[in-house]
Amino acid sequence: MYHSPAASYLRTVRDVLRFAVSEFNRADLFFGHGSDNAHDEAAYLILHSLNLPLDRLDPYLDAVLLPAERRDLLAKIHRRVTERLPVAYLTGQAWQGDFEFYVDERVIVPRSFIYELLGEGLHPWIEYDELVHRALDLCTGSGCLAVQMAYHYPDAEIDAVDISLDALEVAAINVENYGLEERVNLIHTDLFEGLEGTYDLIVSNPPYVDAESVAELPPEYLHEPELALGSGFDGLDATRQILLHAAKYLNPKGVLLVEIGHNRDALELAYPELPFVWLETSGGDGFVFLLTREQLLGEEP
Repeated sequence: MYHSPAASYLRTVRDVLRFAVSEFNRADLFFGHGSDNAHDEAAYLILHSLNLPLDRLDPYLDAVLLPAERRDLLAKIHRRVTERLPVAYLTGQAWQGDFEFYVDERVIVPRSFIYELLGEGLHPWIEYDELVHRALDLCTGSGCLAVQMAYHYPDAEIDAVDISLDALEVAAINVENYGLEERVNLIHTDLFEGLEGTYDLIVSNPPYVDAESVAELPPEYLHEPELALGSGFDGLDATRQILLHAAKYLNPKGVLLVEIGHNRDALELAYPELPFVWLETSGGDGFVFLLTREQLLGEEP
């Protein structure tokens, strides 16, 4: 059990918050798994660990911590600093919008922009959500997008695919937590291999980090499964396979939605004939593209 020399000096939530922010800043941590600064991450870690509302810090700042609570918090702060462990793995929790998911080191921490586009964001191409009867989530990881697809498309049966059995075990937890066992089918395979039938919507947040960027990732990202990050020299290996096979698995007017990170220029250079539609997200308009089945087949501009 970890024993912090600071324990005898820290009594309140405010004390531990100040200590955590100082430690995080001193260690020059990287924040990219739910927050972008030391204060917000420390506040989240404390509130979650104490089973307090995540949006209400002020009422509890002067609350005195029990010895066991203090030990637990200081141990987590120590691990965040010394192991550079993403805070989501310390809490076992990640959020996308209003959706909460269980995560651990078997999956990457959910951060795809695709969730922002489901439902209303796709109405120019899918006029009514009820028109989606079958949907596919390639590289599902924690299952977060599959769960949200089930929410946005209430008439849809969702296939959620991943090459990692470990990831599918985590996805199963989230599918069960949302009571979607009858609607979300978890499938162990490599992209489209062995899949049958066609879909009205295919989404994918595949591995897309190029080799140079993988080598330069902050330590926090090295705790995530390497299989879910890198995708060849230019980061497009998985995306090439998706573009090669997607039309075969789409219904007429079916939609393909793929996130590709910072690879827009490389992708457009590699596929000058494809009329990529780049969708606006909170990160900008260069991260997620859309293509219809007809565009993939060259039947529609």
